[in-house]
Amino acid sequence: MKHIITTTLLFTLPFISLSQEQKPLKIQHAEPLYIDLMRDLGAHKGEAEFNLGFGMANHTNYYEYNGFIEYEWAVADRLGLEVEIPFSFNKGIGTAHSPIPNNKIEGIKIATQYTFMVNEKHQTSMAIGYLHEFEMNSFRDLGRRNQIFEGMKMNPIFVAAKKINNIHTLLYTGPVIQNHFENHHTELFGMVNASVHYVIPNQKHFIGIENNMEIHKGSFHYTMRPQMKLHLAHNFAIGVLTGIPITNNDDIKMDFMTRVIWEP
Repeated sequence: MKHIITTTLLFTLPFISLSQEQKPLKIQHAEPLYIDLMRDLGAHKGEAEFNLGFGMANHTNYYEYNGFIEYEWAVADRLGLEVEIPFSFNKGIGTAHSPIPNNKIEGIKIATQYTFMVNEKHQTSMAIGYLHEFEMNSFRDLGRRNQIFEGMKMNPIFVAAKKINNIHTLLYTGPVIQNHFENHHTELFGMVNASVHYVIPNQKHFIGIENNMEIHKGSFHYTMRPQMKLHLAHNFAIGVLTGIPITNNDDIKMDFMTRVIWEP
């Protein structure tokens, strides 16, 4: 009888230890809605998320209707991947005869992100990532040029987030290298996205401000984006935001976007 009990314990103990295996520490940080992350900081393997976005921007001479389809998932603990396809359609305002951009699928974005630090004591997470975008020609130019892509963007990223009770802060920054295939011209500019959100206690809803800043050809551009996110179910949320140019902008007056988020 003793041998039977011993054998049974030896057989079942490995399965007990596997079932009780703890996943890596993950701190819940509020994620900005306009420029979001490739996956939650400290994401666990198997987590995934679908995003659909729709928006409108009021330019000086035309309205831009834009959107995107995005899928992100954690292929391993703390390692996330993302694929996004943005698109835009434009309509002239009144009798203005100024040229407007052609309708197009903006491109194909492929990105990855790895959380290399999660500090429970200081409620801080840090990650590095890389985003590569293949920029597509407009629908009109696809027939005229025998070239699907007009250029590409390369964007190494650093992310740092800290939670102080219900206040969540996040920094997302890095250089952007843009290459134009037709004239072989390369541009370099920097972007800094800093956000602060207040998360409702014992809830996932939040309100906050995302600050999108860009330094390009010696010029500084700053757009402030107040935003709100409502969790309508444990795996379904809707976010809304508006963009308000703070620095002088001769083109965009204001923009608006809504994001639908579903975690299968």
